[in-house]
Amino acid sequence: MTQAYLIGGGIASLASAAHLIHDGGLRGSDIHVFEAQPVLGGSLDGAGTPQDGYVIRGGRMFNFSYLCTYELLSFIPSLTDAGRTVLDEFREFNERYKTDARARLVRGGQKVDSSRMGFDMKDRLDLCAMVLASEASLGRKRIDECFQPAFFETPFWYMWATMFAFQPWHSAVEFKRYLHRFVHEFPRINTLAGVDRSPYNQYDSVVLPIETWLRRQGVQFHLGTTVTDIEFEPGTQAVTARALALESEGRARRIEVAPGDLVIFTNGSMTAASTLGSHAEPPPLDTRKTADWLLWERIARQRPGFGRPSVFTEHIDQSWWESFTVTCHDPLMLELIEQFTGNEAGTGALVTLQDSNWLMSFVVARQPHFLNQPAGLQVFWGYGLFPDQPGNFVAKKMADCSGAELMTELCSHLGWQAHLPRLLEGTRCVPCKMPYITSQFLVREPGDRPPVLPPGSTNFAFVGQFCELPDDVVFTVEYSVRAAQTAVYGLLGLDKAPPAIYNGAAHPSVLVHAIQTLLT
Repeated sequence: MTQAYLIGGGIASLASAAHLIHDGGLRGSDIHVFEAQPVLGGSLDGAGTPQDGYVIRGGRMFNFSYLCTYELLSFIPSLTDAGRTVLDEFREFNERYKTDARARLVRGGQKVDSSRMGFDMKDRLDLCAMVLASEASLGRKRIDECFQPAFFETPFWYMWATMFAFQPWHSAVEFKRYLHRFVHEFPRINTLAGVDRSPYNQYDSVVLPIETWLRRQGVQFHLGTTVTDIEFEPGTQAVTARALALESEGRARRIEVAPGDLVIFTNGSMTAASTLGSHAEPPPLDTRKTADWLLWERIARQRPGFGRPSVFTEHIDQSWWESFTVTCHDPLMLELIEQFTGNEAGTGALVTLQDSNWLMSFVVARQPHFLNQPAGLQVFWGYGLFPDQPGNFVAKKMADCSGAELMTELCSHLGWQAHLPRLLEGTRCVPCKMPYITSQFLVREPGDRPPVLPPGSTNFAFVGQFCELPDDVVFTVEYSVRAAQTAVYGLLGLDKAPPAIYNGAAHPSVLVHAIQTLLT
């Protein structure tokens, strides 16, 4: 029987395992998932306790255009009702709690009118040129090489950049892809009304149901296991994996990959080497390369068609930022946020502080946000895109601040200094540094990311955020799931392809609304 070896325990591997079973007919017991960490989920995480505080390294938005993701969730059973699917839960939740942000931008402690994009004629022409340009013509250009400095002070940029975590020095090609991919969201980026949310955090709502279903199918998970090498058949143009080298509990072992077996590798990780601080201490910055990066480097040295991982690992100054998760034992914090924004928890979106030196944003999800979250406790998340800058109120770089100091900066921007003693006493803020979090946005060129199925592949595929899928956009769950479907269908030779990427520009009404927004 065909054995499938999946390297990495993130959503790309979990989706690959699910489609191997659902579409490929493999037995769960013939699928092996190797994960170096003690928990599955990769960047789709969510953990913690009421006592120590909760942690979410990043937040994930969903969208009706995530056709691959929603196809996957359509056959994963609910954790609580076997007669319903996770997709059913998503749809019911988002029908009940609709996003309509009323405080998308804030400056000087006051809400800003974000209904106008703030473009001048040059900005409009530059955006049109970007949309029409070929990826080849953009090459390794940065976004800030394609626009005038004033563009980066427009309400549009503040909203678009913080919605997707773009920096001016990121890839113009990726920015162009986002403009095409989310043209349908262009007219409502000030309210984020088109965004879907998961009922709970991304781990509890997505990873846990998939993991539970896979375990019931017999999938074998090998946690705390690092794959250190993939051996390929030498002396041939074909790409055929023939063995895996592993380490677990200090012991090395080797797995022979038989003819007809499959190897699917999640190369790289955007949350690799993440570090946590506490309410009292800042997190350190860890720049080491973790197992996923090291393995990619190792096999890429052997074969030029396997990409160039150094493009994404050698520029941490351009790829890192800091997030924070706040656990509220006192209801005052959320009461103040709801009063200020005009949004009940779970109906708003990112609140971006335009005048924050850190470009700080935060968002409050529907409560409870964790399955084990007790009544009376609230959790919210935020992040800063410029953590190496000093605060406006706290005379430190964000990178050097404890959770309490991050709370002090946030509350001061919102004019809540009088409440600070109680707010600091009643909350626990956990900061998180992520050195590679937007490494997939760095400038790149063809060949830097390997194709899902390398030319000549007989049994090997790349999946995740650092493989190449034409036209789709990284930093989304959709990208990882599309890569998984592409790998599974291709390796098994199935007469099936992932759903076509949603093309809003093909719909006249979408184009009309986008043009109207461009002119505001």
